[in-house]
Amino acid sequence: MLRILRHGFAVLLLTLLTQIGGLAWLLALALRRFLPWSGRLVFLALFVCVYAAATLVTHQVAPLFGRMPLPCFTSASLTVRTSFYCALNRNYVTPELKEAAEAFADHMASSFPGTTTLALDANFPFVSGFPLLPHLSHDDGRKLDLALYYRDDGGNFRNGETRSPLGYFAFQQLLANSPQPCADRRRFLTLRWDLAWLQPLFPDWDIEPERMKEALRWLSNEGRNHGIEKVFLEPHIPARLGISNDTIRFQGCRAARHDDHIHIQLR
Repeated sequence: MLRILRHGFAVLLLTLLTQIGGLAWLLALALRRFLPWSGRLVFLALFVCVYAAATLVTHQVAPLFGRMPLPCFTSASLTVRTSFYCALNRNYVTPELKEAAEAFADHMASSFPGTTTLALDANFPFVSGFPLLPHLSHDDGRKLDLALYYRDDGGNFRNGETRSPLGYFAFQQLLANSPQPCADRRRFLTLRWDLAWLQPLFPDWDIEPERMKEALRWLSNEGRNHGIEKVFLEPHIPARLGISNDTIRFQGCRAARHDDHIHIQLR
């Protein structure tokens, strides 16, 4: 019974984290009886091989189900921040969103030569309505998180880099008189974590204002022609950049902070 529970937990966890990992675990369980060796390490090695093969197959098959992978290993204007997202199959979007993201990245690279736009969490490859934890809405291929553009203490643009290794959780601190929409709200059942204990671990970089301003301008104007309906961002960032548009919205006090990334979504 304990073994069944252990494998059941592994299947559930891997399914939640990668969508296809639970199936790969079950397939590895079925295949291990044909191996001349036994042991946990042998099984884990088998699972890694099966999962890697399943990921490669998913990359080819997902377009048939209306999802396209964002590029993971490329020097193009748009690339996923880290292969970690690709390994977990979190880099899939609809063809329309991929086209919009590529058009945006190409514009940024044209406006600021050499600029690379980094994608963070997108969606899983199959089945609309399947949650991409811990996100509340990344479940239909029409949502994508983009990294902020940063400059270091010397004012140098940090191309292809983010303050945190994953692009998340390194929050931009509010300036004096910045909008604070959640200052008086009770935080009950919320994902709005400040993670103050984690902030000292990240470099003290600021957003690169010229690129950020142009990014928000394009996303909220030309982006509409590509189907972009909403851009979620903490109010203090567009406020300090002098950008105001009804496409740029506050995500709400129960959702995660959005001053470590930009969330875009299609109609």
